[in-house]
Amino acid sequence: MCGRVTVRTSPAQLVAELELAGARATLERARFNLCPTQLLPVVPNDGARLLDVFRWGLIPSWAKDASIGNKLINARGETVAEKPSFRSALKRRRCLVVVDGWYEWKQSTKPKTPYFFHHRDGKPLALAGLWEEWTAPDTGEVLRTCTIITTGPNALMAPIHDRMPVILSPEGQSVWLRPEPQEASVLLPLLVPAPEAPLDVYEVARGVNSPANDSPECVARIAA
Repeated sequence: MCGRVTVRTSPAQLVAELELAGARATLERARFNLCPTQLLPVVPNDGARLLDVFRWGLIPSWAKDASIGNKLINARGETVAEKPSFRSALKRRRCLVVVDGWYEWKQSTKPKTPYFFHHRDGKPLALAGLWEEWTAPDTGEVLRTCTIITTGPNALMAPIHDRMPVILSPEGQSVWLRPEPQEASVLLPLLVPAPEAPLDVYEVARGVNSPANDSPECVARIAA
């Protein structure tokens, strides 16, 4: 599961790092403990290559109410092409979810211990995501929502948790952002664990457990 992320990189840096055309919308501030139901930076596959912000937690277009999004913050790469909630989006509505790190908790300790995963060089990570547009039947409000695709762990992740987000390479990003419908046979080979070498992990304080805490202290390294 991937349920907490950081977005400390400025929108201008994200645009430059990912070679985007610009930004349609951005976060108002740096985020050190961003949670589901909040806005995430994304690049949808609409052909514009623009940074945007969608709500975290996918709401399929056919959903009767928005509460289903609370359960669809992640999609398993192994079954994403089969699940009714995701298969249409996989074919037609893909996005990059742009973060610069994520938290995961080691369950074998009591209490569980939080860790922070990030790129060794501080570069942003382009996670494989899906997006949907949903219209509230009672108010007509239109929501754009997204989910993060997960896969099995690499060697760095395995001691902490058995799932990790799919991190796309530049080549994978190009395929993922194609605006035309894509077959699963083209996309599923991209949904694999990222190499360990570019990534780093360290323990952080348990204050990150609370969504109310969203400050630089969340990502402070605990000395070994």
